[in-house]
Amino acid sequence: MGLWETSGTVLLAVSGGIDSMCMADLFRRTGLPFAIAHCNFHLRGAESDGDEAMVRDWAARAGIRFHKTDFDTETFAADNGTSIEMAARELRYKWFSRLCVEEGYSALCVAHNANDNAETLFLNLVRGTGLKGLSGMGEESSVPYSEEGVRVRLLRPLLSFARKQIEGYVRRYSIPYREDSTNAETDYRRNRIRHLVFPVLEQMNPSFIRTVSEEMTYFSQAGAIADIYYRSVADAVVKESGPGAEIDLARLKSYGQWEYVLYRFLENHGFNGAAVSSVVSLLKSDRTVSGKMFRSAGFVLVTAGGKLILRPASSFRTENREGARGFRNSGLGRPGALFPSDTGDDSFTVVRGEGSYRCNGSGFRVSVVPRSGIGTLRQPAGTLIFDAASLKFPFVCRIWRDGDWFVPFGMKGRKKVSDFFTDLKYDLFRKKASVMVVDTSDTGRDEHRIAAVLGERIDDRYRVSDSTSEVLSITLLPETEII
Repeated sequence: MGLWETSGTVLLAVSGGIDSMCMADLFRRTGLPFAIAHCNFHLRGAESDGDEAMVRDWAARAGIRFHKTDFDTETFAADNGTSIEMAARELRYKWFSRLCVEEGYSALCVAHNANDNAETLFLNLVRGTGLKGLSGMGEESSVPYSEEGVRVRLLRPLLSFARKQIEGYVRRYSIPYREDSTNAETDYRRNRIRHLVFPVLEQMNPSFIRTVSEEMTYFSQAGAIADIYYRSVADAVVKESGPGAEIDLARLKSYGQWEYVLYRFLENHGFNGAAVSSVVSLLKSDRTVSGKMFRSAGFVLVTAGGKLILRPASSFRTENREGARGFRNSGLGRPGALFPSDTGDDSFTVVRGEGSYRCNGSGFRVSVVPRSGIGTLRQPAGTLIFDAASLKFPFVCRIWRDGDWFVPFGMKGRKKVSDFFTDLKYDLFRKKASVMVVDTSDTGRDEHRIAAVLGERIDDRYRVSDSTSEVLSITLLPETEII
């Protein structure tokens, strides 16, 4: 086991309960170098203080170095909108990790046992889990909540022992321990499984804990095989795209176990079981799937044109409502008007003259040249040209809003920008990243009529004609040149 390969002094997390006191005594008897860390969460008043005193006294008698800290757990839970259980877990592991780094301890040891592992399995099943959750806890992992870039080893030396074995050891050697009165309550999910579910299962199989432990070993091996399969398929169907990715649906569905592959991919990006089921159900249906959106805490998944497109949630910008309201009410065409984009929000940018600008993540350069200075009206991709007398400074660049429309160059009738996007086969991400050029010189104009979709097409009324004396050009900049 990893524990016996550890050199140097290890840190033991000792609460004072029967499991952790058993672990501490086993370390003392083996002569392995260790120190003790104890957290007082102040959740049980005098009981919590009694736990601390007992562990401190035991460490002093054994000549073991003792670390202790205090937490206002209830306040932390309230401030962070989490449960007491999760708050206590985060607080203690963050402290343990810092202590190991600062004091040079080679690993953290916790007293999880076979019963704890079985309880974790059932908790995972209730929440929804994959093969990884069915494998339960491992004898070695990393301390959670460690600072970024820091890995502290987490060892579980008692994981193969059932609680009955631990109780027998403690009785035999008269090891002192404290009984947490809340362990007998059923307010917490783990306690409900321990006191209400496991007794029934042990009546059906007295060796229930041992059986579950053996099964988790097989689940772990099956998970390792599934990992190999997933990686081989993912390499073929997932195309990395910057901070996101794209999945070819036809290629994905050519695999017999495509639902599992999709589940693994989405699970890795924070999507829960309910979200994954919704995506799978949609892909199995005969309905049109383009444009459907699913969210996790950090990512957005969109179905589009035979693909699944994954992007960071930050890729989706929301409209600057203050800026939009300012645009409607302040009269941007008047000299000296207050421009809402002066706030620095790049979802709404005022173009006051020639130069380089940024809007909605795109960079572009604006210039004005004599009509005679351009050899052809056919411009390279990413460049639009306007009659400078028609599109005057200042004008606005902003994000697309529902209801925007224009008369695309070369057409007679008006067209919704959303329909224009459809013609171009824009997916939702490209729509969100698009930039509208808006003429503000006419304060009585329809606020949804645009002058151009940046990089794509101008409105017909701004076209360069024989009477044009100056041409205004807007050219999209490469990413390396964006200001």
